[in-house]
Amino acid sequence: MSLNPAVAAGAQVASRRRNGPARRRRARGRRNWAGWGFVGPFMVVFAFALIVPIGYAIYLSLYRQQLIGGNAFVGIDNYKTALSDPQFWASLRRVLLFLVVQVPIMTVLALLAALALDSARLGWTPLYRLSIFLPYAVPAVVASLMWGFIYGSQFGLVARLRSFFGGHFPDPLSSDWALSAIGNVVTWEFVGYNMLILYSALQAVPRELYEAAEIDGATQFGIIRWVKLPAIRVAIVVSLIFSVIGSVQLFNEPNILNQLAPDAITKSFTPNMYAYNLSFAGQEYNYSAAIAIVMGILTVIIAAAVQWYGRRRTA
Repeated sequence: MSLNPAVAAGAQVASRRRNGPARRRRARGRRNWAGWGFVGPFMVVFAFALIVPIGYAIYLSLYRQQLIGGNAFVGIDNYKTALSDPQFWASLRRVLLFLVVQVPIMTVLALLAALALDSARLGWTPLYRLSIFLPYAVPAVVASLMWGFIYGSQFGLVARLRSFFGGHFPDPLSSDWALSAIGNVVTWEFVGYNMLILYSALQAVPRELYEAAEIDGATQFGIIRWVKLPAIRVAIVVSLIFSVIGSVQLFNEPNILNQLAPDAITKSFTPNMYAYNLSFAGQEYNYSAAIAIVMGILTVIIAAAVQWYGRRRTA
């Protein structure tokens, strides 16, 4: 017996309505698995390169190697010791001072360079851009060695200047000037990197805004103040976050220059140097791991504070 065509069509519609949600769920499931297929390799590398080492460092920080009993669980005792360690606090104050002074200077220099390149008043802009960025391509170890030869009081540029001025020229690797000398090296290395971030942001600003500002009678300084700087505020915040993290993690430059000025740049000059030498020279792996975890937490807090303040200013 054949069905009425209207009844058959209604049955097909009802069947599609019943099966429609199931088909959508299967399609969504396939899309989800496809997404995990793309993200999966990164997640595996991320887990082994970051999560596992951090977990192992936390594990080490909760133990202490003892003469009797071997590796014993001590809980947060290593953290208590770190928070009462005068060498750790001295190195942390030194790094915070470095951050407060060096990061603004480097950011201002990078901003001025980016604005100069964006102004279209310079000839050979690609050459200037490459020249400013080139020091970033120099490895930190090589840059530190190069500046170490310049700073040397017995050889190099500073030695010649001290000889010319009769010893009255300041010694960059003395206790009073060591932090400034390191700041000069870091600024020389990373001004170009920050300049490129800011310059790229400036290139993305619509030129119509400049034309409108000029029609309204704005000067070049007014365009910078009221158009360019507000437009790249997010890029400035990103540059500041990278610079803050790099300053807190200061290690390569003082560690290399320590060989030239061991009295001024000690083994505990920065927290990272202190943790490194505790671990590899003093064999205090557990205490070193505790210091590393404390510095990681402080870095996250400082970077989050900078990001929060930047978002508040750009809101």
